[in-house]
Amino acid sequence: MKYERFEDVPVWQDSADLAADMLPWAGRSEFRGLGDLANQLQRATLSVSNNIAEGFERGTTNELIAFLYYARGSAGEVRSMLAVLKRMPASQSLLSEITSLMARCESISRQIRGWTNSLQNTDIAGQRHLSN
Repeated sequence: MKYERFEDVPVWQDSADLAADMLPWAGRSEFRGLGDLANQLQRATLSVSNNIAEGFERGTTNELIAFLYYARGSAGEVRSMLAVLKRMPASQSLLSEITSLMARCESISRQIRGWTNSLQNTDIAGQRHLSN
């Protein structure tokens, strides 16, 4: 399938949904006293969908691939922060939510990896908005 708009790409939709959920979740009172963790979680989560969008709009396959790698890196960053949070005694009441968010990040990473592999294995240099 060929996508004309980044908003139509399923992995962008999933990452935007994750960001929409993460923004208020990380603003909860349980994050008080944890330094800049909430802000960093919010920023890294937004970075996933933003990098997908930016790469898509750049117009070349190579740029799209580069930004998909950035997006995947940001998803990993979010998972890492959630894993650290999961280890903190103060966040034990959030364990099921953390586990769910981590699973969503892993799914997004897999989708990005699949799309990236598809782009790298397709010889259509110069085209944009490639199939998933």
